[in-house]
Amino acid sequence: MLFALAFGGLWLGAHAADDMPPSVRAALRGASLPASALAVWVQPVDAPDPRLALNAREPLNPASVFKLVTTYAALDLLGPAYTWRTPALAGGPLQGGVLKGPLVLRGTGDPTLVPERLWLWLRRVQALGVRDVAGDIVLDRSAFTLEPGSAADFDGDATRPYNVRPDALLLNYQAVTYTFTPDGGRKQAVVVAEPTLAGVRVDASVPLSAAPCGDWRTALQAQLDDPDRVRFAGSYPAACGERSWPTAYAAPERYAARLVAQMWRELGGTLRGEVRSAAAPAPDDAPLTWLADSESPPLAAVVRDINKFSNNVMAEQLFLTLGAQQRPLAEPATTTAQARETLRRWLASRLADGNGGVAGVVVDNGSGLSRTARLSAAQLGRLLMQAWASPVMPELMASLPVSGTDGTLRRSSAPLGRAHLKTGSLRDVAAVAGYVLADSGRRYVVVALVNHPQAGAARPAFDALVSWVARDAPAR
Repeated sequence: MLFALAFGGLWLGAHAADDMPPSVRAALRGASLPASALAVWVQPVDAPDPRLALNAREPLNPASVFKLVTTYAALDLLGPAYTWRTPALAGGPLQGGVLKGPLVLRGTGDPTLVPERLWLWLRRVQALGVRDVAGDIVLDRSAFTLEPGSAADFDGDATRPYNVRPDALLLNYQAVTYTFTPDGGRKQAVVVAEPTLAGVRVDASVPLSAAPCGDWRTALQAQLDDPDRVRFAGSYPAACGERSWPTAYAAPERYAARLVAQMWRELGGTLRGEVRSAAAPAPDDAPLTWLADSESPPLAAVVRDINKFSNNVMAEQLFLTLGAQQRPLAEPATTTAQARETLRRWLASRLADGNGGVAGVVVDNGSGLSRTARLSAAQLGRLLMQAWASPVMPELMASLPVSGTDGTLRRSSAPLGRAHLKTGSLRDVAAVAGYVLADSGRRYVVVALVNHPQAGAARPAFDALVSWVARDAPAR
């Protein structure tokens, strides 16, 4: 009954389709999108009812807008100051700079272990006296147990960084960036791979061409599917100047080992064994001694990177971390099912219906890179209203892209600097959700979702809606 009263009260202010702002309707018409394809929720943060609600109760695919659920839940459950600590452990005595046993790097899900941080961490281990490892460097990635699958499962392209799967010891998002710098004197473009992976050969240069820049990646004829050898069989247009191309590494299960091996040796360390992935030795087999932690930036900074740039794998790391916080101590690893259950329970505590669940909501993963995830505009709107009144509102809002300024809204034509909105885009899906500051100084929650084959053309309609809200959503 409480749910019926609360949710019914919200619908006292709902509008019919005829109340759609004319500018939004015109933008939809220009995109060949029917008005029925658009779900909208607009509500002042200081009002009990929405100013505009169209098709708002239908569960739809929110694409990357689902990251708002993951990041708000994380800020609420873990706190903005939460950090990941990744320990380096010694599996034997240290004598004269020689570690008589394995060096264990135990992953805990940190999504921010980029090469700079890995370098500082390994350098600290060496500064503590570990210069020569007589055993192996063991990468313990057992904290997460993932469902079977590969990076190609979503859209068939495993080279796209957005498809990288989570990993308890995720290093540099398992990506390699190739930078092409034209050298007119030699009529070649110099190729630099960052980071360098041990045992991987990359063409050092590629011929320059006089072609217009255009589709320069296709012109390179890159061969990225061999984990040991990267080739560029085509040419690079000189007109492009310097360009960079981030790609996912072809053998993700070998990425961390190759990066650690390369960096350990670059720092001057020696290794008599190999770098390999395995669960750390049991304490009875080889007692482990703590050496040094690598501590991540605080969650507030991580959430900013996730939402500003819609980083999928970081969102998945955070999603699984939420599951880890609720995992029974008897269970050795966090599973995707545990993470889903944690997020479902948290959502139910915010949007519970009479049966203790969340009607129509489907939680698939933490990033929104999903064909099955579902959430309605009304549910997202209510969640954002709650976030506005929560202690973590400043951190969540600051993590959102700002219209015409940064992140995925950098090129938005919505009023400059007036909208903080998370965007989402998949085949047949387009979405925005967040907060808009109006001329009066009043703040509004705004949600817009489109599920339609022409969804990619919906952006002008979203910009028109945000502009209408910025003028204080005048009544019809």
